[in-house]
Amino acid sequence: MIHRKWLLRVSIAAMLSAFYLALQGCSSAGQAAGPGGMPPAAVSTIRLAPQDVTVMQEFAAQTFARDMVEVRARVDGYLEKRPFEAGDDVKEGQVLYVMDLRPYQAAVTKARADLAQSRANAEFAVRQVSLLQAKANLLQAKANLLKATQDVERLRPLVAQDAASRQDLDNAAAALDANQANVKALEAGVEQTELTNKAQIETTAAQVKANEANLKTAELNLEYATIRSPIAGRIGDSTVQVGGLVRATAQTPLTTIAPLDVIWVRFQLSEAEYFEYDKRRGESPTKSVPLTLVLANGAVHPYPGRIQNVNNQVDTRTGTLELQATFPNPGRVLLPGQFGRIRMPVEHRSNAILIPQIAVTDRQGVSTVLTLSAEKKVQLRNIVTGARVGSDFLVTQGLKAGDELIVEGIQKARPGAVVAPSPYQADASLAAQPAPAKPNPGGAAKAGAE
Repeated sequence: MIHRKWLLRVSIAAMLSAFYLALQGCSSAGQAAGPGGMPPAAVSTIRLAPQDVTVMQEFAAQTFARDMVEVRARVDGYLEKRPFEAGDDVKEGQVLYVMDLRPYQAAVTKARADLAQSRANAEFAVRQVSLLQAKANLLQAKANLLKATQDVERLRPLVAQDAASRQDLDNAAAALDANQANVKALEAGVEQTELTNKAQIETTAAQVKANEANLKTAELNLEYATIRSPIAGRIGDSTVQVGGLVRATAQTPLTTIAPLDVIWVRFQLSEAEYFEYDKRRGESPTKSVPLTLVLANGAVHPYPGRIQNVNNQVDTRTGTLELQATFPNPGRVLLPGQFGRIRMPVEHRSNAILIPQIAVTDRQGVSTVLTLSAEKKVQLRNIVTGARVGSDFLVTQGLKAGDELIVEGIQKARPGAVVAPSPYQADASLAAQPAPAKPNPGGAAKAGAE
């Protein structure tokens, strides 16, 4: 009985000792692992280093065709041919529409006949047939007058000598008076004929010019009946189909042609943004600001653009100023009316501190980040961020070069706790992704860019 009690006591003592040792081991392990006995949280960190960056800003933009042409008819007619389809690329001078040419061909033929008739009349007037006849009659009358004068002068001495009768002298004197009157009448007739011929020449010459103009008009109308492309570009849909009546006075154009080798893009700056832009432009007037066009699907247009025009007044409704830029469009991928975003460099900073956006947490309107101390303990810091640069934030206050920033694992890290850091590996696609545009007070959308 005594032996059994002793064995029971020894067993209980052994069990208590084992439990105590186990409890001590758990306590030691818990102190090494951290609160609750869990291992240190795994986090990814980066060591901040200063770098030179170009701050970009984004603005909502829309493409347009500045030199788009409306194709209109200059004459009326029924459409016989339309050798193009909507969306075709056409060349300058290419035939677009052909009307019924027969009425205009007939008008040309008639105009040519009228011109030939007027030229014949002008030639007849220039030759002055009636004037020549009048002058010939005058010459004949003058010759008769001379003969009558000679007869009178010859008979007078003969009558004085009674060698000729007085009657012959009287007859000769009467013939002289008659010839003198005839010469004067014919001289007046020649003068009148000259005036008439001059008027006729001028009239027929004017008729020739008028008929030449009529022929030119008829030929132009015949030419206008075949409508050609005034420029090279991409053509739109036609408002009149084959067989339809085309009118020169129609309000709606037949079609439109947009040149696409260069695409124009318009975007707006607020007044403050325009002053900054004008300041940068004044600092390097010979250097144009390069632009990047981001399309609606997020793709970046491969060709840089340049600002070409700045509007001459601010829109009082929105408080913005419109800028117009051009982008090469060799593949003619960009079309008028598309929406996108313009990226424009607004500032260059040296020794800037950039941190990934995913490392920033908003706590009641205050931006915070987690950093590590030299003992690998988590520290909570308030920061002030500036513009976005790609997928990063530009930090203006709260961090400095050499700080170790927690990027991933923020949810598991607690201020004051010890963590297990490892180098952060940035996702290349995330780093290249541009920041979304934000609307500014002036109506333009802006955001930081790369």
